[in-house]
Amino acid sequence: MKIVILDGYTLNPGDLSWEALEALGQVTIHDRTAPEQIVERAAGAEAVIVNKVVLSESTLAQLPQLRYVGVMATGYNNIDVAAARKQNIVVTNAKAYSSASTAQHTFALLLALTNHAELHSQSARAGEWSQTPDFCYWKTPLVELAGKTMGLIGLGDIGAQVAQLAKAFGMKVLVHRKNPAKTGDEDIELASVEEVFRRSDVVSLHCPLTDETKEIVNARSLGWMKPSAFLLNTGRGGLVREQDLADALAAGTLAGAGLDVLSTEPPQADNPLLSAPNCLVTPHIAWASYESRKRLLQIVVDNVKAFQEGTPQNVVS
Repeated sequence: MKIVILDGYTLNPGDLSWEALEALGQVTIHDRTAPEQIVERAAGAEAVIVNKVVLSESTLAQLPQLRYVGVMATGYNNIDVAAARKQNIVVTNAKAYSSASTAQHTFALLLALTNHAELHSQSARAGEWSQTPDFCYWKTPLVELAGKTMGLIGLGDIGAQVAQLAKAFGMKVLVHRKNPAKTGDEDIELASVEEVFRRSDVVSLHCPLTDETKEIVNARSLGWMKPSAFLLNTGRGGLVREQDLADALAAGTLAGAGLDVLSTEPPQADNPLLSAPNCLVTPHIAWASYESRKRLLQIVVDNVKAFQEGTPQNVVS
């Protein structure tokens, strides 16, 4: 089987091995592929593996030998699944590989907003502690999480792990989820979207990006939030209307935000959130721990192998 990977660098910049995949066929690996290079590079391939490369209907139509598309991610909105189905192309994705890492990063952002450990370390190393007349000092207000309310929009694999971490910190957990069924956890309270925004000290986004959730964070919902509250987004950038969030941070009607995703990635240099006050932005790395990427690569391999054996798994087409 001829297998072509079109954008393998973010999954494996060199610290993992493609050996298990190479055992399944003739593999060609490209770190990155521009849109105009897709057809040429994928020509003749029975299987194409992508992360964020877009495979549109017109592109798929130019690849008559293609029978399988493996997405190296959970989201697959970069694939025209309907067109793939018409061409009898199986499309698979990878689920739950990064839940622990993303939940961990969610709290890394939150703790950076509440404790500012790096800021204070830099201050001490710069000599400020040596010069203070007191045994301690703090450059920003410090916030204790115990007793605060963590509001979650979405309670999938990642949201559920964030809920458990929140409880470990002594926080109350308030959740809005698409499925209104009980969670089975007596310590988790279900609520409407508005209630989550109004009552929470921290709002964290863990829902998919759909027509219903697009820009769920906007001037109206931000207006519901407490001025002392924080917003976290490790989901999808399109969940936030970015100018509205930047305006709220500039006006001081929101205490801070921690974002791992933006609406366009990489962002334009003038994205308002890159210069907004009290706004932490990380470059979509919540999923990218070594352990998470290793799990993802194994799922990608297992998906290809299952397809070859006639029992495809994690099919989304």
